[in-house]
Amino acid sequence: MQFKRSDFPEGFLFSAATSSYQIEGHGFGGAGLTHWDTFAATPGNVVRAEHGQVACDHYHRFEEDLDLARDMGLDAYRFSTSWARVMPEGRGTVNAQGLDFYDRLVDAMLERGLKPQATLYHWELPAALADLGGWRNPDISHWLADFATVVMGRIGDRVFSAVPINEPFCVGWLSHFEGHHAPGMRDIRSTAHAMHHVLTGHGRAIQAMRALGMRNLGAVCNFEYAAPADDSPDAAASARLYDGIYNRFFMDGLFKGSYPADVLEGMGPYMPRGWQEDFDLIGQPLDWLGLNYYTRQLVKPNDGAWPCFDFVKGPLPKTQTGWEIYPDGLHHFLSWVHETYTKGLPLFVTENGMANDDLPGRDDMERMAYLDQHLAAARRALEEGVPLQGYTFWSLLDNYEWALGYEKRFGLVHVDFDTLERRPKASYHAIARALET
Repeated sequence: MQFKRSDFPEGFLFSAATSSYQIEGHGFGGAGLTHWDTFAATPGNVVRAEHGQVACDHYHRFEEDLDLARDMGLDAYRFSTSWARVMPEGRGTVNAQGLDFYDRLVDAMLERGLKPQATLYHWELPAALADLGGWRNPDISHWLADFATVVMGRIGDRVFSAVPINEPFCVGWLSHFEGHHAPGMRDIRSTAHAMHHVLTGHGRAIQAMRALGMRNLGAVCNFEYAAPADDSPDAAASARLYDGIYNRFFMDGLFKGSYPADVLEGMGPYMPRGWQEDFDLIGQPLDWLGLNYYTRQLVKPNDGAWPCFDFVKGPLPKTQTGWEIYPDGLHHFLSWVHETYTKGLPLFVTENGMANDDLPGRDDMERMAYLDQHLAAARRALEEGVPLQGYTFWSLLDNYEWALGYEKRFGLVHVDFDTLERRPKASYHAIARALET
């Protein structure tokens, strides 16, 4: 790889990320049913109806996995807690085994010199709360705050940083408008409510963690570069609207106390009652912002119902998931977020990586090139004054890639899903060499 640790400022944190449902094995340790369990059990939702009951069996193998993170030379490890593991019904009774697991997990990170970077919620909503409307129900902000109090009451004294929700766009739009993720809905009213409530949930969870005395709290949003598919004004307008839905809706809500006018043209009539009064809650002061970035979309208009756009396959090289490789997008978002919203607040790249068709013994040069290109974009933003303080590889392990099942491999470590053997890839070893002091 072309980068090395000395290319970045002293104290710059290199991390790798995972999420609970994708690696732990949800069939262990008294975890409750989630809406991903029921989504995966519904024919047609997930490749080969694959699910997360075993996943990578991180629940039993976490020490081996954290050894891999340490031996790669990482400074930190980004993980998420499973709501249904800690509170199987989403409310009320606490599963002691779940709390004990995260207690051991955090201690094991600290023993290996890894800073624990915690995410409360990475998409695995308890099924009992989904039965009550899930993210469509305004009470979910209180439910999430209660969960934050329970789990961070146990581990919050030892985590380096914490964030309430990973990727609000996926929780709101992807899951309720496009139907690609649990709960698999395609309904604009449900979408408008979910997109707003994911932000009120964020705000109330921040309040709950502050009440515990926690510091270094942030938000993590995903970003996708929207480019017009051609030179027409209509294509430019379509790309702008997609940018509004994907990027500006959540950033405006968090930092400007408003939502974009172009998005509200379509979604405004379906917003929950009194939404305009919630921005003080949503805009809780933050200590940092995390950016997840992977790709761009080429957008063109169509003649259908709002939002009236489609996507065009672009000309750039693509990952195993068909996503275009566009490193300039990472530089764009780091600069744009800094200049438009955060004004000096520390920034972190909290996810970046690619799916590649990795076979045992195959050199994954494509992944190394992808990471090199995006790290170069991050360095360029740093040189231009963006206060970037860390970079996180997605993902430490090959894992359960949601509706794509187990065949899309994002990991720096190959996992054989039959034997669960871990084998570091060439990219893992290259990063370890680059991070040597």
